[in-house]
Amino acid sequence: MGWLRALKETTRSGLTVERRRLEPLVALRGAAGLAIVVGISLTLFAPAVAASSAFGAFQGAIATYQRSWRPRPVLALASGLSLAISTFLGYLVGTHSPFFLLLLAVWTFGAGLSWAVGPTVGVIASSNVAIMLVTVTLPSSLADAAGHAAMIAFGGVVQAALVVVFPIRRWGAQRDALADALAAVADYARRLRHDPVAPFDPQPLMTARLAAAVTPREARRRPAELHGARGVAERIRPVLASLADPALGVPDEGVERDRVRELLAAAATVMDAAARAVRHGEPVRIPPGAKAALATPDTGAILTGPARRAAARLTALLADVVETAGGSGTDEGAAPLLRPTLLRLLPVALRTMRAELGRRDSPVFRHAVRVCAVATAGYLLGHALPLGHAYWAPMASVMVMRPDFSLTYARAVARFGGTLVGVALATGIVQLTHPDTATSAAIAVTCAFLAYLLMSTGYAVLSGCVSAYVVFLLGMGGLQWTQTVPDRVFLTLLGGTLAMVSYALYPAWETPRLRTRLADWLVADGRYAAAVIDQYADPGRGSGEIRRALLGTRAARIAWQEALDKARHEPVRHRGLSRSAADEAARALRQLGRTAMLMEAHLPDRDAVAVPAAAKLAEALRGATEQGAKAVRERRVPRWAEVEQALAAWDGEGVPDRVVRRGAGLVLHCLDDLTDALTPSNSP
Repeated sequence: MGWLRALKETTRSGLTVERRRLEPLVALRGAAGLAIVVGISLTLFAPAVAASSAFGAFQGAIATYQRSWRPRPVLALASGLSLAISTFLGYLVGTHSPFFLLLLAVWTFGAGLSWAVGPTVGVIASSNVAIMLVTVTLPSSLADAAGHAAMIAFGGVVQAALVVVFPIRRWGAQRDALADALAAVADYARRLRHDPVAPFDPQPLMTARLAAAVTPREARRRPAELHGARGVAERIRPVLASLADPALGVPDEGVERDRVRELLAAAATVMDAAARAVRHGEPVRIPPGAKAALATPDTGAILTGPARRAAARLTALLADVVETAGGSGTDEGAAPLLRPTLLRLLPVALRTMRAELGRRDSPVFRHAVRVCAVATAGYLLGHALPLGHAYWAPMASVMVMRPDFSLTYARAVARFGGTLVGVALATGIVQLTHPDTATSAAIAVTCAFLAYLLMSTGYAVLSGCVSAYVVFLLGMGGLQWTQTVPDRVFLTLLGGTLAMVSYALYPAWETPRLRTRLADWLVADGRYAAAVIDQYADPGRGSGEIRRALLGTRAARIAWQEALDKARHEPVRHRGLSRSAADEAARALRQLGRTAMLMEAHLPDRDAVAVPAAAKLAEALRGATEQGAKAVRERRVPRWAEVEQALAAWDGEGVPDRVVRRGAGLVLHCLDDLTDALTPSNSP
């Protein structure tokens, strides 16, 4: 799309206010922690110290709202401590010295690189740098700076303590992630009743896997119903697909198809009941109709062959998921997914950030360069202009800048719009009430409560609440609204403009990288299909390779989809892959992964007869997909002669099951579809 349309789309996205589920108790807890810190600071110290501690408590609560599976107290402590260190170092070098500009450049560059570790770390690091620009201006001496830093850290400690003392929905995020995964499988079963080849989005299962990772200490405290249900849901999904698919299951119409529809409906009901039980921590309640549909003895008489095996396996797996979701199942023999503690994660994070330094075309590296240049330029411009509070320009830039185009532009528009509304409302309240220090503090806490409560509805709403919060917070120190509001509006506009211009001058477009993402997905799908076929050559081998390959193909698929979504909002023309070609190629690769999943649902037993030709086919498939991926990257059309030859050689060996031979043929058909999608007629 062109620049004009891209700007319209990002403006609309930035100003959109969404209806989301609100969490008033969590917002109230964060506001209470802020009120405690502000009250103590005002009682014992000056208003400037109260403002510093309020920023620490505010940011500590903001950190607990991030999309992270780590304990909320740890996030609050890490945020408060890092902000305290930044504030002290910033004051130590002097806000008006060249050393502070150097420190700002280093700090913002590091915050930009931190996005390589993950969005949670990136958001917290960027927010800390932005708030540091305010807090370093509040102390008046070195001793004051140390006191301010201590009170900022104290704000994070208070927020962490409140999370521990007043837990709200303990393990709630993990429960929701697992329940969403179970509900996604239930929805998939319902859609298969009407569309036997319906697609499945693996994102809920991937999110549930991330949520299931725990530290050794958390593994001992995790509720029983959060053990194992995700793994059972993972095994149910291919069984559902194989039961419904006409190519490997039952005919499109007839008695067998009717029976399969009954089983799919019952499976959906059971999975929904398990999801509800996990989400609310209650027993699993299955309707009698679903129990009867699964327990009827007619299944063995109606279904035959692969469909009969799939139905029997489905019934057993549903019994497992009900037992596990009810908290009575065991997860013995399955090691929990362990994640490192924050201290152990620190060296890994540093290595990840250092690896980005050598990648000049990396979106994260380019983001770090942009945010560093914009923050320092904004700081210099702010001081050059005849205005106060020069830090608001770089602060706005750091807060809105993200590694991709659409988010940066949408947040810049939302930041300015929210700032206008927030400062207008704050000005009106000040004009009507003329608040003193205590009243300003109370109104600031109220604005923070609204920010916590409405955070998920949109960045424009959050920006409005935060703008009003800052106005009243600085008003505690005696600053009049005429000294803050006009400067803040203009400098926020300046910072947002600098952020938008920087992306236009030094972009990191996803459009040119679409072919690379597609090639990565092809390699991952090829490894997954080859791992499944290899199992027929050696039935005694374990399923660890298949599991690793499945996770790889899911990650590659999600990376492709995210890149495609970003590319569709970028104001650049396609470079080597048109939209129609991208859609057709993605459809072929989705079908390739689905075919491998169908074959996985019918893996042979350990004592089954080996099929040596399967190993040759698997090896040919690995080599062909790797060569095909190279052709995709180089804008050539991939070919699959090796796979065709290996599949022809398999025909004469007496394949033991029709699922195996049909599945292998479907794999080649999917690869041919990919070739058709990338032929010159579909290329630019």
